[in-house]
Amino acid sequence: MSEDKQPVSRRQFLNYTLTGVGGFMAAGIMISPLRMAIDPVLQQGEGESDFTNVQLAEEDITNVPQRVDWEIEQVDGWYESTVSQTAWVYKDDNGDIVALSPICTHLGCVVSWEGSEDHPERFYCPCHDGLYYKDGVNVEGTPPTAPLPVYEHKIENGMLFLGNSQSREEA
Repeated sequence: MSEDKQPVSRRQFLNYTLTGVGGFMAAGIMISPLRMAIDPVLQQGEGESDFTNVQLAEEDITNVPQRVDWEIEQVDGWYESTVSQTAWVYKDDNGDIVALSPICTHLGCVVSWEGSEDHPERFYCPCHDGLYYKDGVNVEGTPPTAPLPVYEHKIENGMLFLGNSQSREEA
């Protein structure tokens, strides 16, 4: 056995104890910000569950844009709420489904199909006379500077499911 063991003084014991307790408290304080930084990265893989059945059958979709309203459950921190969503849905000339967001890219007002007698066959924003063509592209010379966002969509069992809206480049 080694006889070089030195007893721990009261000062060293207090120093070790306070350092350990301080480190433990610092680790506890850092867990929350670390979790907040890492959590969004971990949740991005859940893209498939973002689609919602909007209760519109594929055969009911025509060449004329129709307004579709649905609700989704939204979680903000610990607060859960139900949020209403809206889209303009139609089939283009190729028979492909198009789902446009009704939110004007100028100031966020709601656009409507054939909302103006002066501009038939167009989406119209009443806030500043904004116009969009049927495909959602903004009409040059009007306030909107970008096309209407497009919703991701898919068909399952003959029903339309809509996901998140995607912005498009300027026209």
